[in-house]
Amino acid sequence: MPLGQRAGDKSESRYCGVEVLDFPAGEELPAVLSHSLSSSFDFLLAPLVDPDYRPTPGSVLPVAASDLVLGPAQWSSHIVGKISEWIDLDAEDEQLRLDSEITLKQEIAWASHLSLQACVLPPPKRSSCANYARVVNHILQGLTNLQLWLRIPLEKSEPMDEDHDGAKDNSDMEHTAIYEFTRAVAFLTNARGYPCLSKRHQKLLTGFFNHSVQVIISGRSNHNVSQGGVLSGDENHTEDTAVRHALSPYLDYIAYIYQRMDPLPEQERFEINYRDFLQSPLQPLMDNLEAQTYETFEKDTVKYTQYQRAIAKALVDRVSDDDVSTTKTVLMVVGAGRGPLVRASLQAAEETGRKLKVYAVEKNPNAVITLHSLIKLEGWESLVTIISSDMRCWEAPEKADILVSELLGSFGDNELSPECLDGAQRFLKPDGISIPSSYTSFIEPITASKLHNDIKAHKDIAHFETAYVVKLHRIARLAPTQSVFTFDHPNPSPNASNQRYTKLKFEIPQETGSCLVHGFAGYFDAVLYKDVHLGIEPNTATPNMFSWFPIFFPLRKPIYVPSKTPIEVHFWRCCGATKVWYEWAVTAPSPSPIHNSNGRSYWVGL
Repeated sequence: MPLGQRAGDKSESRYCGVEVLDFPAGEELPAVLSHSLSSSFDFLLAPLVDPDYRPTPGSVLPVAASDLVLGPAQWSSHIVGKISEWIDLDAEDEQLRLDSEITLKQEIAWASHLSLQACVLPPPKRSSCANYARVVNHILQGLTNLQLWLRIPLEKSEPMDEDHDGAKDNSDMEHTAIYEFTRAVAFLTNARGYPCLSKRHQKLLTGFFNHSVQVIISGRSNHNVSQGGVLSGDENHTEDTAVRHALSPYLDYIAYIYQRMDPLPEQERFEINYRDFLQSPLQPLMDNLEAQTYETFEKDTVKYTQYQRAIAKALVDRVSDDDVSTTKTVLMVVGAGRGPLVRASLQAAEETGRKLKVYAVEKNPNAVITLHSLIKLEGWESLVTIISSDMRCWEAPEKADILVSELLGSFGDNELSPECLDGAQRFLKPDGISIPSSYTSFIEPITASKLHNDIKAHKDIAHFETAYVVKLHRIARLAPTQSVFTFDHPNPSPNASNQRYTKLKFEIPQETGSCLVHGFAGYFDAVLYKDVHLGIEPNTATPNMFSWFPIFFPLRKPIYVPSKTPIEVHFWRCCGATKVWYEWAVTAPSPSPIHNSNGRSYWVGL
């Protein structure tokens, strides 16, 4: 059964398995599985083949159990196959290497026949593992539903200290893979004699849970404790312990760690289905958004609260307390949508006691219908004038004191906010205020193998020359963000080109070591007005705001970056007569093609 019911978490991290250490006789497997499931484990990690098996001509694979001993649903839902640990795909002994290849393929074939959910591969036996990679890659090409899990020893030594509430180290246990804790790895003993983890291992495990990693508990119990449950608090529990698994105390503690995690916040619950899902950015200037899209963005109350704060500050600066009864501020919302910024503007006027006249300019005729309904419903007819027009074509009857827009994209300028606001600047008085007043884009290099493989599956260059909006999750950030382009409004030179170029140099922290760069994550930070900010740049991100996901600029081929080696990247914002696009390239430590989101690609001439 799941470790717990954490609000909003529907990931695989809710499940925990247990390893079968001894090679079971075929008829024993159902009983072993039943015992484990009754002890609240969710699946078994079980050997598939007799560990003494070596392939010989005409030999029959000595499987651990016939496919008839369990039903198909039991095999697929509750058994993870353990590949023979003696396999050495890079052995210097040619016969051992060939036997290893044959046996691995045989065991994977048997696992596929059983419809297992996954198999755990033994780790490479040496640092040079080219043949291991080749064989596993070949196997992966033929798999559909079967996952391969790899054991990776975590060998970095950690001196033990007293950060674990009086617990003491029991043994020099082996640190192991992301997917499992082997032989009660890193388990200590607390003052009551129960297993526990150091705070550092608790933090590590919690981080894994947030990335949908499943735990496998393995080994023999090092804690002779009551079977009443690690967390029951009943030290005099006398229930018959034969029905519980010997490793149940460890499972209880893992469940305790999981259940102690904070519930997923509302923002993450909204975003969870979008994790690592590639989307093309919206193009509201070219396309009319649908009602569902408007509704999603309108639910982002944090964003509109920030806008209301900025508008309120601008109104107070624009009209002194002495003039509130005689002065009416003209405010234009360009790109009004279905009216959330109109509402924020009127609420700011009411909050500050300022008089307001609002022009709501919107090009989408369907959104204009909703705007009319909203104005009538709220009784704002005397305060709001609706303009059904593209802001680039409209001729305003008067100048505005304040110009408000929400044309920002994930990269700040990628939804053509500079071009739109430069054009709309003619509506603004010479001393008028633009909200936002400026915005800056940022990038950082990332490792993102899942995103790279998802793009690669399209088997064309065009998808690698697309900037995607994506809720980043299974990625590694390799260096702090750096700013790319900045735009100010009102623009002192509105007729000048918004074409931009920048070259950045990222220093990879020494502790990161060598790494692969699959692309660059992009963000923005905007100054709405004075000290009111809005953005998704990781260091300054507006909390609990979900209107924007980061943007991802992929690389056609991952760039290998040796330890202590800087990354040099170039970004261009290019402007044509009818469109704007980005180009990006890496020039160090090795050159990449220039990626061109306008549909062309060519190599850097160095």
